[in-house]
Amino acid sequence: MAVTQAETIRVAPSEGGMRLDRWFKARYPALGHVALQKLLRTGQVRVDGRRVKAAARTIAGQRVRVPPLGPGKTIVRRHMPGPYDAQKVRSWIVHQDDEVIVLNKPAGLAVQGGAKTAHHLDGMLDALAFGAERPRLVHRLDRDTGGVLVLARNRQAAIALGSSFKSRKVVKVYWALVRGAPKPHRGRIDLPLAPSGHGGSRRMAPARLDNADAQDALTHYRTIAAAGAKVAWVALYPKTGRKHQLRAHMSAIGHPVLGDGKYGGQSAFIADDLARRVHLYARALRIPHPAGGTLEAVAELCDHMRESFAYFDFSPEDAAEPFGIQSGLHSNRTTIPL
Repeated sequence: MAVTQAETIRVAPSEGGMRLDRWFKARYPALGHVALQKLLRTGQVRVDGRRVKAAARTIAGQRVRVPPLGPGKTIVRRHMPGPYDAQKVRSWIVHQDDEVIVLNKPAGLAVQGGAKTAHHLDGMLDALAFGAERPRLVHRLDRDTGGVLVLARNRQAAIALGSSFKSRKVVKVYWALVRGAPKPHRGRIDLPLAPSGHGGSRRMAPARLDNADAQDALTHYRTIAAAGAKVAWVALYPKTGRKHQLRAHMSAIGHPVLGDGKYGGQSAFIADDLARRVHLYARALRIPHPAGGTLEAVAELCDHMRESFAYFDFSPEDAAEPFGIQSGLHSNRTTIPL
């Protein structure tokens, strides 16, 4: 919905205590920092009729005046998810406690929106507030990759979880089906990556570290099973979190992820009976819990991955997690009923 005339919005109970600029960012994500500062400086934004600064803290029940914008500068307000989306996103919950929600994100769903992405997970998170704050994204998964995704239920949890990701205290394990059987069966891929190409052909490619755009990228891999020399089921542990890291690394060693035409070309498609979708899934995650202890979560495979596992007679139910995350969820926190 575009804001084309002034409107007054009441601060919700869950929004009390937020900085005003963050309140605007949550409700009007398309409004840039510079534009908001101008609205505040000129007094077009008012709280309970008074001028305010960006750092002012909101109080539940306050009335915030949101001004109209000039031609060509519409702000799009975040929509509340409808009943269908709310039901769907709640069905993806695999764990919930006071600080954290863990989802099994479907493959094919974008985490955040963009110019051509109207339907995305971020637009559905109001359905997971459950009377408290709107959950916050603390990490990402590619649109084509489903699996374990962690959300923070409050600002303090977001800070703690974000710090764990930044300091690489998180163990993320992915399952993939790849072309061929890697030799050796286990190892590490230490290969810097940098953006390459333009537009729809843009991808991450191996690069020298003296390339100004290159970032170090390290992946550990272990083969769990193989269908002869045709296909292997591998577990992947990215020590770094670069864009498309696992897809680029597996392609670089000659074993592209099945269904990944972007990085594997035609060699990523080996049978007409298999879904032409990327066969990569965020299987498990271990992270320090914001309230202490450790949270471990494991996601069930999505439909196209499960069907392809059956096609090659792989049995995910019997597999041991090769990087130490068990086939279950363990936390020192109590799960909260929905």
